[in-house]
Amino acid sequence: MGVVGAGHLGNYHLQKYQKIDDIKIVGVVDVLAQLARQRAEVLQCAAYTDHHALLGLVDAVSIAVPTKFHYAITKDFLEAGIDVLLEKPITETIAQADELISLAEKKRLIFQIGFVERFNPAVVALEKVVETPLFIEAHRLHPFFERGTDVDVILDLMIHDLDIILKFVKSPVKNVEAVGVSVLSDKVDIANARVTFESGCVANITASRVTGKTLQKIRFFGIEGYHAVDFGKRELLSLKRQTVNDTVEIVENKIDINMHDPLDEEIRSFVRAVRTRTPPVVSGQDGRRSLGLGLIIAEKMRLAQETTQ
Repeated sequence: MGVVGAGHLGNYHLQKYQKIDDIKIVGVVDVLAQLARQRAEVLQCAAYTDHHALLGLVDAVSIAVPTKFHYAITKDFLEAGIDVLLEKPITETIAQADELISLAEKKRLIFQIGFVERFNPAVVALEKVVETPLFIEAHRLHPFFERGTDVDVILDLMIHDLDIILKFVKSPVKNVEAVGVSVLSDKVDIANARVTFESGCVANITASRVTGKTLQKIRFFGIEGYHAVDFGKRELLSLKRQTVNDTVEIVENKIDINMHDPLDEEIRSFVRAVRTRTPPVVSGQDGRRSLGLGLIIAEKMRLAQETTQ
């Protein structure tokens, strides 16, 4: 294994790989030489400032670098026949995403996108109860951190919820309305989107990276019941309708949640896909779909801003 990007998230990837049997971390790459050396010293592996140094040395890599570098770096590894776990969002543009997906398919490589919430124990349990969502409400609110501001809050935070919503709704998007504003960066920091699907489901999604406290919740409403996920606490509250003696009651679904570390499971899932040559849990196409919806939301915000100026 190799890891490209030794910052906050890349370091977590390194820690998870280190715990897996039969994994050898060959090297860590970062443009900041001192940071790369610092990580490498702990892991007793090589440190590089150029990702090309890993070509020919590794079977697979994690890539955790700013979004603007996703396409070029991932392309280099895929062209070299190396499996890739790429942090979200997949790329900056749909054209870039399509090229990487096509390249991975052509070379029969594992190409997984790093949507860690897919591996959240509460989300895994949610699959047991969600059937046909009619209304979804999502809030992802974070304090401000400088990292991640190379993209707007849609591709930084909201995209996690877009991925989860698209996974469960399974219907084409019919209409999008959105508003957003910049507060502490030169990009949109607070955003709200209302997405209507052809199935009739409506999703109201809010994301902010300028709040005092962290809130990460999503709620699903449907004929079969109400389901609320707290991503941070890894908890699921699920309620259903039940008729007893001609009386409708609301009762709680008893759902077992298999607690685990989402990032650890994401990394292990990638390793399993590499070893068994089976499709990853979160594919390049999944990454493309969430990016596509995110870009539509960003464009709707831009148009909304123009009409108010």
